[in-house]
This record gives sequence, structure tokens and C-alpha cells, in this order.
Amino acid sequence: MDNDVSAGSTTSIVGRLALGITLLAFGLGYTNVINGVSTADAVSLAHYVGGVALFVVGLLAFREGDTASGTAFSAFGALWFTWAASAGGSASANAAGLFLVLFALVALSVTLAGGDQLTQGTYGLFFVSLVLLAIGQFAGNDGLSKVGGWFGVAAGAVAWYSATAALAHWPTVLPRRAAGRGVTATG
Repeated sequence: MDNDVSAGSTTSIVGRLALGITLLAFGLGYTNVINGVSTADAVSLAHYVGGVALFVVGLLAFREGDTASGTAFSAFGALWFTWAASAGGSASANAAGLFLVLFALVALSVTLAGGDQLTQGTYGLFFVSLVLLAIGQFAGNDGLSKVGGWFGVAAGAVAWYSATAALAHWPTVLPRRAAGRGVTATG
């Protein structure tokens, strides 16, 4: 088993934790799985942890020379801050859907930028979540929004695991297998 463990910088660990916690709260709010907890309940957390803290972590990552994390964390921080600041406003469902599509494009960009498997998994799941939530907004389909919420929960869990794995020195990559039966390495 490949036990590649990348501790990551303190900045990237804090960023992964902030993103993970925000995604968990955001996703769980859409799923309605916890009685009395809705998306509106995630607004304060999204404002300060997902918005302000993540944006600052992104700036610190840029300062450390980590362009990929700096871009992801500062862009997501700005978007979370905007989402939280506009919550409860009088935006139409189509305007909310458009915001989610634009948010999804940022998630797609950072997914395609590369990085380790857990980071790409987090951003990829978040992208799918945002696309489903946007379609749910455009179509007025609460069921699709719940599915999007579950993808958000999965993205948050992967981000949280990624940060915890870096701190606890757990494996952070999937084991690699040979291409098939009878394949041998030559060298």
C-alpha cells in the first residue's frame, strides 16, 4: 500500500479545514437531514469561516508562494462572503442559479488545475454540488437541490479528511495497482 503522506503547509491545512467545515454546513443545510437546520443556518459560518477566514488563508498561501491554494482559497473565500452577504435578499431563483453556476466555474477551474487526489476530489465534488444546486434553482426542484447538498457534504468530508490526514500523517493518496495480470515492471 502506498502511504504517501504530505503534511502540507499550515496554511493549506487551515484552508482545508475552513473549506471542509463550510461545505459540511452548507451541504447539510440543503439536505434538510437535521431537523430544523436549513441553508440559512449556514450563513454565519459561511460568512466568517468560509468567507473571511478562507480569503485570509488564501492571501497567506500566495505569500508562501502556493499559487494553487492561494487562488482556490481566496476565490472561494470571496464567493462564500458574497453568498453569505446576499443571503435573505430578494434575488430571484434565476439570479441565485446564475451565482451558483459562476461559483461552479471557479470550482471547475481549480479542479482542473491539478493537485493531490484529495484536493481534486474536494473541488470536483463541490463542482458537481454547485451544478446540481444551480439546476435545482433554475428548475425549482427541491429534490435536485437535496442531491446537490449531499455532494456538498461529500466535498466537505473529503476536505476535512484531507486536513486531518495532513495533521495526523495518515495516507493521502490511493494505492496504485499494476495494469493487469502478468504485467511486470522492466527496468
